[in-house]
Amino acid sequence: MQGAGADAAPVASYAYKASLIGSAHRFELTDEGLSWHIPGRSGLWRYDEISAIRLSFRPVSMQQHRFRADVSHTKGGRIAILSTSWQTAALMAPQNNGFRDFIIELHARMAKAGSRAVLTAGLGRQTYAAVLAFLAVLTVAMTGLLIRALMIGELAGALFIIGFAALFAWQVGGFVRRNRPQSYSFDRVPKALLP
Repeated sequence: MQGAGADAAPVASYAYKASLIGSAHRFELTDEGLSWHIPGRSGLWRYDEISAIRLSFRPVSMQQHRFRADVSHTKGGRIAILSTSWQTAALMAPQNNGFRDFIIELHARMAKAGSRAVLTAGLGRQTYAAVLAFLAVLTVAMTGLLIRALMIGELAGALFIIGFAALFAWQVGGFVRRNRPQSYSFDRVPKALLP
């Protein structure tokens, strides 16, 4: 948070690098609205012109703890705000506190402006259903392999399947749990989708 004039609300800002090349994506919450600067584009969206926000948990190989906010405008534009920033070719750094504070303040200012934005969290319902169906099929297949390994006395194979299933459940379980489709209100931003 940065200071502003005596009568104006403080300006909240946030920036991240989406890639190694190019400048940072910069965002500010001003009295007028959400000001954004993305390489090649910029704009100012009044808080009541923001039509939707979708929060989600989006891990990637370089950063297993990454969050995303997709902000949509009434005229069709959309910008993404990520909780991580590229530092080097091998390092993507989390910006947990800055991201969380910025997103909470954005919601507070939108509520104060009387916004009627649609607030959703997680994956879309159809995508989430497809993920659950895939996991169900995978669980049946893994269970069949485990039973087969036990029936033929292949204990090393059974242990491998159990270990793989545990690792997979640990990695994918958090993604599925956090990205459950839901709607929320300005005063109840889902904690599971904030770092």
